Amino acid sequence: MRVRPGRGKSRPRSKVRPGHGDAAEGLVTAVDRGRFTVELVDQSDREVYAVKARELGRKGVVVGDRVSLVGDLAGGTDALARIVRRRPRTSVLHRSADDTDTDERIIVANADQLAIVVALANPEPRTRLIDRALVAAFDGGLRPLLVLTKSDLAGDEALRATYDSFGVPFVVTRRGGDLSELAALLRSHETVLIGHSGVGKSTLVNALVPDATRSTGHVNEVTGRGRHTSTSAIALRLPEGGWVVDTPGIRSFGLAHVDLARFMRAFPDLEPGTEECPRGCSHDDEHCALDRWVADGNADPERLESLRRLLSSRTTGDDDQ
Repeated sequence: MRVRPGRGKSRPRSKVRPGHGDAAEGLVTAVDRGRFTVELVDQSDREVYAVKARELGRKGVVVGDRVSLVGDLAGGTDALARIVRRRPRTSVLHRSADDTDTDERIIVANADQLAIVVALANPEPRTRLIDRALVAAFDGGLRPLLVLTKSDLAGDEALRATYDSFGVPFVVTRRGGDLSELAALLRSHETVLIGHSGVGKSTLVNALVPDATRSTGHVNEVTGRGRHTSTSAIALRLPEGGWVVDTPGIRSFGLAHVDLARFMRAFPDLEPGTEECPRGCSHDDEHCALDRWVADGNADPERLESLRRLLSSRTTGDDDQ
């Protein structure tokens, strides 16, 4: 007969936790229902599958995170490691579900460049999503890049004129065309690709990373919208160095989480002019000091117009982005 120990007689729990000094370092390249695909830093040809260890607590792990792993690092579908640490993030690209939802949803961590992929036709370009993606890039500290696809179907002059004042670099591509200019801009960077379904993200990825085999879709002739082909974000190593993160096609990009003060740092030529603004100024009303700042010749009027356009996108509904 088993006798249960009396109260206070059980062995006390130790507060000492393993240091995991021999943990391997890796990069999270994909996430699928609580399972993480991680590429080992010192062995770029080996991927391991892992789960979160209890040591991480509530810390989330997303594509792009640098992590430390222990356990079975042999690789293969039957091997499972544990993620015991998440390294500090250098950047985070996030969005909210809509403009009434303040909960941030992290898309990718540690990227330094955001490529906004826009088709010049089929589907028609929607500038509202471009504006919102620019806000997210400026807020997250990522360098924005506009990639205009399908130039064989339509010209790029009107769209480029719309965004000239932002100083955002452009790359124009066509189906089956040369991608050397785009490859040069992606080299040695960690770049997130975002855009509507059907704009050609997966086609670009397949051309840039020959063994990627990302599925491609078509655009509905009636609705003008694309079919979702990428179902989750995945990081892929570029042959000449750097990474691209292909993401699912998006229909909305909420910005409820964006802080106005952080966003103004993306406009250093206008930020000093806000010092004379009244408390709580939205920078888009009759008492805003930025109008006088620009009128006195301290900044280009087009820059103020661009700023207000982006600010208005934070409160404009998500329909038809």
